[in-house]
Amino acid sequence: MLARSQRWLAPLLLYAAFLGIGVRAGQPLLDSLGYAAAALLPVAAWLVRLCVTQEPPAARAVTAAAVGPSRAHCASLLTGLGYALALGGAGTGTVLLMSAPVSTDHTVAVPLLPAALAGLLAAGCSALLGGAVGALCARPVLRRHGWSLAATVSAALLALVTDGSPAKAAVTDLVTGSLTGTVLLPLLPAAGAAVVVAAVAALTARLAALRE
Repeated sequence: MLARSQRWLAPLLLYAAFLGIGVRAGQPLLDSLGYAAAALLPVAAWLVRLCVTQEPPAARAVTAAAVGPSRAHCASLLTGLGYALALGGAGTGTVLLMSAPVSTDHTVAVPLLPAALAGLLAAGCSALLGGAVGALCARPVLRRHGWSLAATVSAALLALVTDGSPAKAAVTDLVTGSLTGTVLLPLLPAAGAAVVVAAVAALTARLAALRE
């Protein structure tokens, strides 16, 4: 349904626009990876929100009757998350091709493979946390379109700037490491984002079973 609706195109273009504006050839690699990861979070939130709300009520009822509302809801979440993770991987690859593997002041060489791994982890962290935001700001938690959209935008922004956010921690690790040319793998932020999205998926699936 997502592929046929072509609604996937708008988030793709938004992410491409973010990269086109913020990533330039020859820029320090870790800084660019951090920017690409940060830009992915609102896109992931949009994708997941889109996937869990795109079905008409009648079609959703048929799917829920066939496999159960919880499984149907989790399938929508996984579809959005899978697309967001794929975008993150593509964005990370683009940044690796365009950016210079040097520190912020261009004096220290940055090892390419560890930097690629750090970039993928940061992108995965942002995609997972963005997916959690999208799931919490859509049905079955929020049903009204206006409130859902406003909450998604606000929560995505807060997830990027709030202390303690796994996404902010992952991006900060990349940007801080770029100052000295040191690659800091955001393992703990990625693990924290995975825990958050698993908890949100379980909560929203339970609510879907109760409300739909």
